[in-house]
Amino acid sequence: MFVCEMMKSEHLNNLSPANLRLLIRQKDPRIKTTTGLANGYQQANVVVLPNQLADDFHAFCRSNPAPLPLLYRSQSGETSCPPLAQHADIRTDISQYCVYEDGRLVKTVSSLQTYSDAHRSPPGQQAERPGSWSDMVCFYLGCSFGFEGRLKEAGVPVRNVEQGKNVSMYRTAVPCVPAGAFSCPLVVTMRPVPAALLDAAVKVTHLNPLAHGAPVHVGDPALLGIQDLSRPDYGDAVELQPGDVTVFWACGVTAIEAILSSKPPLAFSHSPGCMFLTDIPDSPTSTITPPTEAKPHPELTPLCFQVSQNPLLYSLVSQGTVAKIRQLEVMIGEDPGERGIRALFVQDELLRSCLALSHSSSVAITTGFPTHYMHSPPDETDGPPGAIAMATMLLSLGKQVTMVTDRRALEMNRAIIDESVRTGVLKAVIPLVTFEDGGPDAARHFLCHHGDPNKPRFDHLVAIERSGRAADGNYYNMRAVNIKHLVDPVDDLFIAAKHIPGIGTTGIGDGGNELGMGKVKEKVQSLMPKGGLIACEVPADHAVTAGVSNWGGYAVACGLYLLHTCPAHLRYLRKGLGLEPVTSTEQLQDWTTNLPSVEKVFEGNNHSDDVDVSETAVTVESTFHVTRQSKAQISAWRGNGVLIECWTL
Repeated sequence: MFVCEMMKSEHLNNLSPANLRLLIRQKDPRIKTTTGLANGYQQANVVVLPNQLADDFHAFCRSNPAPLPLLYRSQSGETSCPPLAQHADIRTDISQYCVYEDGRLVKTVSSLQTYSDAHRSPPGQQAERPGSWSDMVCFYLGCSFGFEGRLKEAGVPVRNVEQGKNVSMYRTAVPCVPAGAFSCPLVVTMRPVPAALLDAAVKVTHLNPLAHGAPVHVGDPALLGIQDLSRPDYGDAVELQPGDVTVFWACGVTAIEAILSSKPPLAFSHSPGCMFLTDIPDSPTSTITPPTEAKPHPELTPLCFQVSQNPLLYSLVSQGTVAKIRQLEVMIGEDPGERGIRALFVQDELLRSCLALSHSSSVAITTGFPTHYMHSPPDETDGPPGAIAMATMLLSLGKQVTMVTDRRALEMNRAIIDESVRTGVLKAVIPLVTFEDGGPDAARHFLCHHGDPNKPRFDHLVAIERSGRAADGNYYNMRAVNIKHLVDPVDDLFIAAKHIPGIGTTGIGDGGNELGMGKVKEKVQSLMPKGGLIACEVPADHAVTAGVSNWGGYAVACGLYLLHTCPAHLRYLRKGLGLEPVTSTEQLQDWTTNLPSVEKVFEGNNHSDDVDVSETAVTVESTFHVTRQSKAQISAWRGNGVLIECWTL
C-alpha cells in the first residue's frame, strides 16, 4: 500500500509501464489517455475477438502491416501476454474499454472482468450477452504513442501532448486489403510537424515499425478523403501552429473499424487513446519484429520531399534511391554542345519530377522543336526519343499517357507512335492530340472534363524539347530565329495548369528556350547565349536540365524505375497496406524490359548521320553509365538537323 501511495504522489511521466499498469488497475483518475506516458516503451492497441474470427483477423493484420503491426496473439481465454508485459491482466490494465455487440458500440467500461467465465449466466437462464471470455482471442497491435518520446528527443514537437489532448484520428477513404470476414477503411493519426523537421520525424518513426513506422501521407488531408480536420472521428482536434504540415501515420484504430464492419456477436477493444502499456522498449532492435518488416538499414531510411503545392503533397523515398537519382541528374548534365547548360542546374528537379509522376495516374507529354524552319519537316530529332522512353515506362507502371503535338506534325508523330507499337516499344497505341487556340477557356476545357477544374483529365504535363514562349510572345531557336508560325500554343496548357489543383508540370530542356524552362528564366537570360531574347517565359513546377533533352527523358524513365523498386516509396504509395512491398519477378522484368537501353536502337531511313540514340540511355544495370563517345555522336547528330522519321527499336 505504501508503494502505491508513493506512485500516486510521483509524476506519471516518471513511472515505468509496470507501475502505470498498476495505477490503471486501481482506477487512478489521473490516467485518462496514455499519450505522453511510458516514454521509451511500446504501447499497444488491443482487440478481443471470438475464436472463430481469430485466423481471419490474423491474416488481416498481415495484409495491412502499417495500421496493424501485430505484437502478440493470445491463446483462447488467455488474459496475460508474457512476451509484452509481466504480471499483466488485459481485463483490468487498460483505463477504458469499448464493448461491441453485432458490430455496434454498446458501451465503454473500465474493466472486462465481468465477462470472464466466473460470471456466466446460470444453466437454464438466458445469457445477458453473447459469448464468454474462454472463447475470445486477444490481439495486441503497435501504437504510434510508442514513438512520441523519440520524436521529442529529436526536437520534433508533439502538438497533441503540448496541448494536453488525445491524438487526432481520422477514418480515410483508403480501403484496407480485405482478408476473410474483415474489410474496412484505413484509420490514420495526424500530428502537425514543422516543415523544417519533416525529415527528422520520418527518420525517427521509420525506425519504429512496431509503432506503425514512417508516415503514410504528408500533406493535404483531402487526398485521404478527410474533409475537416476540426472534426476527427476519434480523439481530439489538435491545433496546427504556423509553418506546420499535417503528417499522417497509419493507426491501430483501424482494428475498431474492422470490428464495426465484420459485426461479430461480441468483441472488445481499447478505447481510442487508452492504450495497453508494454514493457517492450521502443528501440528498432526490439526482440519483437513484425513478420513483414525488415531490420532498418541506413540506405533504406526515407527522406521527405515536397512534390506539389496545390494540393500540398510530399513523398518519401529512401536515401539510397535519392543518391542514385542524383547520380543520374549529374550524368545528364554533361554538356556536349558546350552551351553552359550546367549553369541552369537545380539539384533534385529530376527527383521531384519523378516523384510527382510516380503519384500521377494520367500524363500528357508534348515535344517538338521546329528549329530547322527551312526544312520539311522542320523538327529536330531531340525530343521524340525521350518522349517515347517516358511514355513506355509510364505505361509499364499502369499510367495513362497522351501525346500532345502541333497540328502540322500530327502525321509524323502518329507514324512514330505506330512504329513504336509495331516494334514492341509501346504496349498499345497512345492517344495523339493537338491543342490550338480556341478562346480564353480553351486550355481549361482541354485539361478538364467539361471545363470543370475539379475534374482534370490529366494530373501531370511533361514538355521535353518543346519550343517555349519568350517574353515577347514569340518562339526562338538557339540562333534567335523566330519560329512562332510553326508552333501551336501548347504553352497555354502549362499556364492554365497553374490554376487547376492537382495538375503538376515538368519541363525538360537543354538550352533554356524550351517550354517549362521559365522556372530558371533569370539564369537563362544572364548566362545563356542570346538568353535575354530566347529565354522561355513559361515555367514548369519542375525544370530538368540536360546536355541533350533526350537524356532528360531517359533519366525520368530510369528514375521512375528506381522509385518503383524502392521499398520506402512503394510503402508510401500503398499507404502501408498490402504485403511487404517487394515487386514480383514478372513485374520487375516488365519494368526492366521497358527501360531505355542500348538494345533499343533508333534508326533512321539509312541516313549516314543517324546514330544509336539509346547509347545515351542511362541504364540501371550499367550503373547509369553514359559514354563520352555516344555524347559526341549525339552532339553531331543533333546538329545536322536530320529528322528521324521512322523509328525501329
